Amino acid sequence: MGRAGLNRKTALATLTLTLAAEAPDLDVIGVFRGPAFGFAHHRGFTHSFVGVLLDALVVVGFVYLLWRIRGRKIKDPNLPPRWGLLYFYACLAGLSHILLDFTNNYGVRPFWPFSEKWYSWDIVFIVEPVMLAFLILGLVIPSISAMIDKEIGVRRRAPGGRVAATLALAGIVLLWGLRDYEHRRAVNALESRTYNGADPVRASAYPKYIDPFHWYGVVETPAFFAMAEVDSLTPEVDPEGRLEIRYKPEETPVTLAAKNSYVGRVFLDWAQYPITETEPLQTPQQGFTVFFQDLRYAGIPRSLTGRRGRGGLSRGVQIDQKLHVVGDVYDSKSGQVVVPEPD
Repeated sequence: MGRAGLNRKTALATLTLTLAAEAPDLDVIGVFRGPAFGFAHHRGFTHSFVGVLLDALVVVGFVYLLWRIRGRKIKDPNLPPRWGLLYFYACLAGLSHILLDFTNNYGVRPFWPFSEKWYSWDIVFIVEPVMLAFLILGLVIPSISAMIDKEIGVRRRAPGGRVAATLALAGIVLLWGLRDYEHRRAVNALESRTYNGADPVRASAYPKYIDPFHWYGVVETPAFFAMAEVDSLTPEVDPEGRLEIRYKPEETPVTLAAKNSYVGRVFLDWAQYPITETEPLQTPQQGFTVFFQDLRYAGIPRSLTGRRGRGGLSRGVQIDQKLHVVGDVYDSKSGQVVVPEPD
């Protein structure tokens, strides 16, 4: 964004844009109060339209402090800092962060604190190599061009890289357009058929790594969830005959107690296709562990999530025989770890 032209309007534009684009992820400090608290507040206030205004204020204040410490030195004396414009750029960069997070299937809560509703576009994987390639080329090509200019003795008056940066941003927009079109075809294919004789109540398609034409589909019916691969080029559901059915578990006092826990409430607020699994401890008299899973992540390879067992972003609650919450359950490399619920 800086090289596309914003760095020609004011000094310190690129620094401000870079810091402001990363500022919303400062919410990761929530994990220091425990994994449940961190999960509850991830992509919360700092990722909202209201939060962007504060994020930008903090960033511009930090940049101003650095500028004063450096003795008000800048690279181009003829291009002084314009602090009002830098604040606008910081807000713009923060909004770009929200937009990028919106495109993947984790989602954002942009209208906090007025609404806690999650929104997600579900068109790109959380790490999109094609997008990264566009951005890297947008930065590298001008550097190579500058090296060539230096060798042949050409001197530029303005910062270089405007064309390459603009083309990189345009490439991302075109990628989103392609992904959105294929995503709509995949969802329509899921909604247009029946599953074991049942009509879908709702259906979603989630992106796969790199491949823009094959999606992981989740369909909810009154009695069960159906999960299948979707080919959006055809479009065809379950082209390899690997339809998986997960029946909705019966509600019990144990699952109700788990859903009423702190982790349960937070998880169910965020999840799109939640399902529970109840496992007794060594003996039922000792209690139960209730695992929460969102089926939109059940199709992600574990090699990409780093999770064991039930796929990425699963959570669990340990309940004693009196239906009291003992603690929250998380996976680790050595097995399950139980930590106390937040107060």
